[in-house]
Amino acid sequence: MSNSEHNIITGNAGYVLEDVPHLSNYIPHLTTYRNPLQDNPSYSVVEEHSVDVDDTIAQKVVVHKNSPRETHFRRAGPRQKVYFESEDVYACIVTCGGLCPGVNTVIREIVCGLYHMYGVHKVLGIEEGYSGFYSRNTIPLTPKVVNDIHKRGGTILGTSQGEGGNDTLKIVDSIQHRGINQVYILGGDGTQRGASVIFEEIRKRGLKVSVVGIPESVDNDIPVIDKSFGFDTAVEEAQRAINAAHVEAESTENGIGIVKLMGRHSGFISMYATLASRDVDCCLIPESPFYLDGPGGLFEFIRKRLAENGHMVIVIAEGAGHELISESLSATNKQDASGNKLFLDVGLWLSQKIKDHFTKSRKMDITLKYIDPTYMIRAVPSIASDNVYCTLLAQSAVHGAMAGYTGFAAGAVNGKHAYIPFYRINEIEKKVVITDRMWARLLSSTNQPSFLKPLSSH
Repeated sequence: MSNSEHNIITGNAGYVLEDVPHLSNYIPHLTTYRNPLQDNPSYSVVEEHSVDVDDTIAQKVVVHKNSPRETHFRRAGPRQKVYFESEDVYACIVTCGGLCPGVNTVIREIVCGLYHMYGVHKVLGIEEGYSGFYSRNTIPLTPKVVNDIHKRGGTILGTSQGEGGNDTLKIVDSIQHRGINQVYILGGDGTQRGASVIFEEIRKRGLKVSVVGIPESVDNDIPVIDKSFGFDTAVEEAQRAINAAHVEAESTENGIGIVKLMGRHSGFISMYATLASRDVDCCLIPESPFYLDGPGGLFEFIRKRLAENGHMVIVIAEGAGHELISESLSATNKQDASGNKLFLDVGLWLSQKIKDHFTKSRKMDITLKYIDPTYMIRAVPSIASDNVYCTLLAQSAVHGAMAGYTGFAAGAVNGKHAYIPFYRINEIEKKVVITDRMWARLLSSTNQPSFLKPLSSH
């Protein structure tokens, strides 16, 4: 039994397989070819070089007895048969959206994976995001061209924000006109929504083109997958800012260090950076509302912590506390190119509120330092663990495209790499669950209030 719209299949073992599209679903009588990996020396030592067609990855590790049928995804990896001859492949790579550590590593490993694993020698880099398909130059990509790019931050292809304003028909026209038959798309939620639309137009035209997404979000807010590439690097880089804030705070009487970290709607960077640091006294994230005044409020906690330690460090995610900013300040409908509401700087706002409260209301001398390392964090090269992760993501994407899968994103699910349909990647934003154990561990580590609701005044 299957759902054709979303390709949902009930397996023999009772699980639900959320499958990804395949070229053979809409192009009949496709020729298959022997996978060249079978003759690749690198894979000669592998007992089973290919993944079984029925291998799946469970979305959840822990399943309770009353849980509904478990969701599975198709396992990533090479197949025995491929749907492209190596000499006929003309692949392209495009990067969109905000910067993220590891983008260059993914570009490098897609190119090298195609070259060295499958003997594909025609790979094109599309410059400046989606609009580059029809308005910008392109770059031929070879292992020599990409050899050292993983040591740099940013993207060698350039990027642009936003899915809107890009002409899907012109993009697909360009793909069709150039003879491109594999499209690798790196970017966040808006980018992957755009990739889904491009895939649907390609399917509508009946083109033999695999469309593959590699989700990218420094905020780690992509659903289903374990984590986004670049997240470990962002948490590591955040430690430098937190350490600086701690040094500044403890060097003066009643010193307060405030660090604003990335996270418009999800506080994962702030949460993990706080847990890793051990120097943070309070972590504020979008998922956990807080209040300033009154019993149990932030001001009271600051006063107590200064009395105990003489200093404190606060980490705040960029999307936290916006419900507290007065309507007169936040009443703006301005949006960025991706359609995201432009946020005011909550770190500056909170800094001023703390200064006003303690120096004016309580006549207490404090020294406050505010640090915003946003663009430092996302512009650095990826660290070792992210480089390994990026390599596996890129190779999984290449294996999937060569095997004829399309309309999917590559990602790790429960530590194993899987192919995930676009609609699952695009359906929601992943957020910190404040009733979950990880947030409880943070509250225990910082010993901060939960701020769930103001305490009764009587």
